[in-house]
Amino acid sequence: MTIIGLALIGLAALVHVYIFWMESFGWTSARVRATFGTSAEEAEATRELAYNQGFYNLFLAITVGVGIAFFAAGRHDVGSALALTGAGSMVAASLVLFASSPDKRGAALKQGLVPLVGIIALVIGLL
Repeated sequence: MTIIGLALIGLAALVHVYIFWMESFGWTSARVRATFGTSAEEAEATRELAYNQGFYNLFLAITVGVGIAFFAAGRHDVGSALALTGAGSMVAASLVLFASSPDKRGAALKQGLVPLVGIIALVIGLL
């Protein structure tokens, strides 16, 4: 179960790297605007906010990646703490999105379910 949990949490980290790219570098492109449902004017007005939020997503992914690396190096205590912290933050952020933006609940579920299942599997594996 530990490997499954780490794999799912790692997959969630990769999704967050992609979100980082979309928010920090592709925010005003037609494709990303369609994904987030924003107009060209809205994207331009929120460009700085999106840029900052993109880095937040990158830092979560880095936390998970470092955790997985520590776990693979035999430091299961440090590795699991970092992986669970990063994934837990991803789940918490998805809950905030779910609660605050009813029109984005589908995105919140996509963003939060994989790390949640990864957390559950990792915790079971660590028991």
